[in-house]
Amino acid sequence: MYYLPILGAIALATATIMQRMILRKKTMNIKFYQSAEFLAIVLASLPLLYFFWRIDSGAFSLKNILIFVLVIVFSIIANILTYYSMKWEKVSNLEPAKMLEPLFVIIFAIIFSFLFEGLYERNFNIIIPALIAAGALVFSHIKRYHLDFNKYFIAAIVGSIFFALELIISRLILDYYSPVTFYFLRCISIAILSTIIFRPKYQKLENKVKWQILAIGAIWVIYRVAIYYGYLYLGVVSTTLMIMLGPIFIYLFAWKFLKEKLSWRNIVAAVVILACILYATLG
Repeated sequence: MYYLPILGAIALATATIMQRMILRKKTMNIKFYQSAEFLAIVLASLPLLYFFWRIDSGAFSLKNILIFVLVIVFSIIANILTYYSMKWEKVSNLEPAKMLEPLFVIIFAIIFSFLFEGLYERNFNIIIPALIAAGALVFSHIKRYHLDFNKYFIAAIVGSIFFALELIISRLILDYYSPVTFYFLRCISIAILSTIIFRPKYQKLENKVKWQILAIGAIWVIYRVAIYYGYLYLGVVSTTLMIMLGPIFIYLFAWKFLKEKLSWRNIVAAVVILACILYATLG
């Protein structure tokens, strides 16, 4: 099953670069973008539901419905904060905040492992390499000018916290759904709420941008479904460790397609992450 988080890491890198290119357009409003992206995710998920639809009766208990509502609320907050920060701040300045997300996921997973037995790993042969890899990832993006915590940087950090919380509490109810069903229901709920609140006018979008957003939506489906399958069959911490390959692919894609130079920090972080993954999977 390790190929699924690796596929998710590639999807993460691809969608992140495409998303940033669209959000940086002066005419792109973040509220409008949220509505459009989640609609694209819903449309991309629909064909998969025929093959992968599953929802068990346990999902309809009051406790599990409330957890699902929390997932939606945390996701909306996380996305709005992330879009806001990406819209108005340089992407390179936000990277340390974004790189904190896997670290938060691992920390929350350790905490939740004491509250919910069996759902989260407490295997230190995996936790320690994951923490080292997360630390290397953050270190590779921290520079002196990043220590100026402006409102966009803080928004990105808080967004990472809420993304991590959303992922962690999703594991509490994930067994009652197929990953495709869970992601579809999560995203259609957010799409409906965003449409009601923001009232977007999709006809104003250029056809090229519409197809780009639809492609991003399809890639996010691959990414999140891969994560959810990883959580179910590999564990939260193991999957998060594998997903940390995503930034490495971002480095490679930026070097290959955007002609950006790799810093020594990026190279060191990539080596440390690869070493931690090999240790955790082969050790």
